[in-house]
Formats: sequence, structure tokens, C-alpha cells
Amino acid sequence: MPLTLLVGTAALTLVGYADSTRAVPKPHRAGSPSVTATGVSTATGTSGRDSATAPSLLDPRLPIDSILVEKSAHRLSLFQRGRAVRTYMVALGQQPVGDKVRRGDMRTPEGRFLIEARNPKSRYHRALRISYPDAAHRARARALGVSPGGDIMIHGLPPKQAWVGAAHRDFDWTEGCIAVTNAEIEELWSAVPVGTPIHIKP
Repeated sequence: MPLTLLVGTAALTLVGYADSTRAVPKPHRAGSPSVTATGVSTATGTSGRDSATAPSLLDPRLPIDSILVEKSAHRLSLFQRGRAVRTYMVALGQQPVGDKVRRGDMRTPEGRFLIEARNPKSRYHRALRISYPDAAHRARARALGVSPGGDIMIHGLPPKQAWVGAAHRDFDWTEGCIAVTNAEIEELWSAVPVGTPIHIKP
């Protein structure tokens, strides 16, 4: 069985009821450029490697100022004192393009939010809850007569699929959440306090 099919099948089981028509494969190729913590372009490795694009500059003595998620790049960056200090590659909702509008649209929301809670007993190892929906998303959903949805998290992988590791990023498989590996959510869990601003860009 080809690795992409094997990984895809495993990744699809992470959401429990998705099938192959609802997963969005992402192009991953060695040597693709990314912006490092120093702002210098570098090459990322394959999905089987650590997702960080540069050695960590994270200082555990300092608070995290903010989080930036760039959906088009599938990249999450942590900032301290205005400088990017740690970068992760992520998987997004199964419909990765566009802002979240309603419950069940499988999109990851866009905008400025906060990390509003922490769940140490998440089905996805650990989870940091994002303060979606905000007032603007509620108003838009109300005008459309729909629910804006909720329960948007940064989370890891469920226990039975933890072995997939970094290869989970080969597909956008969540229902709108931002997914990292379990090792990465442990690092985020230690570094990111409740109240941290998070900006999710297209």
C-alpha cells in the first residue's frame, strides 16, 4: 500500500466519520521555503520530520506575546517580545480555504481571538481552546439564520492514532481545529497561557 494512501487512511480516521472525498491533501515537498524565526527563508523537511523550520528560540522565562496562524502556509508561529521564536506546521479544517461561517462547514476560522481555556483531558491529547465565535462571526451567522459553530481548538492526536505523528499534516482532516503532533501540543501547552492573543490569517 502506498505510504500516502496508508497515511491518508489513518489521518481520515482521526475525525471518525470522514471519507476520502472530505479530506484535502496538501502538497508537501522537501526544500519548500518557509520563513524562520529570524525572517530568513529556509527549506522545510518532509512531513516525517519535526515541523519546526528553525531551531527553537523560545525562552521559557518569558511569556508568549502572541500566536500567528497562516492558513495558506499551514504554519503556526509563537512570538516573544515581537519576534517569532518557534514555528510549527499544522493541519486545518477539511475545507481549508475561507473563513468559518457556520457549524459543520469544516473551515478553520479567520480573525483575531484569544486562547480562552485549556483542556488536559481532550480526546486529542491536549487542547487549547480558541475564543471563536467572536461578535462579528456571531452577527454574520445570525444574519444567515445559522449557528456559527464553536469548539475550535489547537490540539494534538488521539491516542490510537498518535503513531501517525507528523504525517498527519499530509491532509487537512479536522472539523475546523488546528492540529499538531502530540509532542508539539505538549510544547505549546507549556508555553502558551490562557489569554494569549491568536491571529488566524487566510
